Amino acid sequence: MKLAICNEMFEKRPLGEVIDFVAQLGYDGIELAPFTLAGHADDVLPATRAQIRKHASDAGISVVGLHWLLVTPAGLHIAARDPQVRKQTIKYLKSLATLCADLGGKIMVFGSPKQRNVPEGESYDENWLLAVDTIRQAGQFCQGLGVVIAMEPLRSDLTNFLQTAAECRRFVDEVALPSVRMTLDCYSMAPMEESIPAALRAQADVVSHVHLNDDTGREPGTGSVDFVAVGQALRDIGYQGYASIEVFEFKPDAETIATRGLAHIRQAFGL
Repeated sequence: MKLAICNEMFEKRPLGEVIDFVAQLGYDGIELAPFTLAGHADDVLPATRAQIRKHASDAGISVVGLHWLLVTPAGLHIAARDPQVRKQTIKYLKSLATLCADLGGKIMVFGSPKQRNVPEGESYDENWLLAVDTIRQAGQFCQGLGVVIAMEPLRSDLTNFLQTAAECRRFVDEVALPSVRMTLDCYSMAPMEESIPAALRAQADVVSHVHLNDDTGREPGTGSVDFVAVGQALRDIGYQGYASIEVFEFKPDAETIATRGLAHIRQAFGL
């Protein structure tokens, strides 16, 4: 198992400095939010992509992949009733997949709650069918790049679509592509699952990525999630992927969060 951290908590600090800092702390990888690089994936120039990949490699870490995929540009939705909007969404997911591969990444975490929600008054079943088709088309493109779309169940106060691990698993099974798997996020699992370790074990064959965060929305060790049990579950299922610290509150500062979170996980996981 390898440990990574998400970059958006560092806000406007130059990415090169962030890479150097997290590498020095002992992280194995960094997970990037594409909106921190540019408003549109296509605006990240080839030279910039190569520079980021090389900088990470020289620092001894990997670019794990991307998350917060559809924050920008505005107006995208995987189940849009307007076929043109959905066409643009599929096109943008393909652009993100190309960016991910160019950076050396393998995982695209699909959270983006607002861009998957069932609109008020609309049919859940229709949303499901349209979303499956969108992710299937994007996933088919990803296969040629060696990139996985990892669908992320999110808690009910964030979205009304794909809230639990079991629901997300049914979605992934219906898409039925090796390039579409799951991310499990501790913050979202905490109120939605009877047991986080049990959810990890139940979805062992499709879990391609894990987000480590406490039920506070902050770094591990700030709430009531039992990360010793989480670590044991990951060992039990033979998990070999990345587990990334992701937070939603950036206080007191990113450096403190990164340092404290890593220390807690190393102790809890016995690393």
